[in-house]
Amino acid sequence: MSISNEIVLRPRFKMELNHGNAFVLKTFEEAKSTSKIYKIVRVDDHVFIRLPTHEQQFWSPQLHLEINEIDDKTSTLHGLFGPNPTVWTMFMFLHFLVAGLFIAFGIWTYTNWTLKNTYALPMGLMLFMVVVWFGLYFAGRYGRAKGKEEMHNLYDFMDTTLKTNGLI
Repeated sequence: MSISNEIVLRPRFKMELNHGNAFVLKTFEEAKSTSKIYKIVRVDDHVFIRLPTHEQQFWSPQLHLEINEIDDKTSTLHGLFGPNPTVWTMFMFLHFLVAGLFIAFGIWTYTNWTLKNTYALPMGLMLFMVVVWFGLYFAGRYGRAKGKEEMHNLYDFMDTTLKTNGLI
């Protein structure tokens, strides 16, 4: 599994499968009952593979698979690694909050500059928002690095499930 872009926080991959999506989805349904290590949830053409709740940590990744049918004999599997959706939503909310505050402090800085008032405080707060944004970015990188082994294990489980059923 190679990642083409180092800056990406949620690695993605894509592969062609030798069977239609109904057969692939059925394979994961069967793996759901036999797997003791991972929790597998299927919703329509989507399969979510994650650790059981009691083994998850804050940054534990999950693997989201979307299986799209090309024709009766082939399908495309799109994979996306990411944290728990609740964690990801909170993480993105914090990014938008920091961006909004940066813009607000920028308006405050410009207003004070135009009115010939001191603008050191709003300018300092703008720079602080940049520091906070970098902190959020590196926290995301840290979380991805911490869950890297679990990501490889999830990928290996998916790969083994597909290979044992002759799908790739």
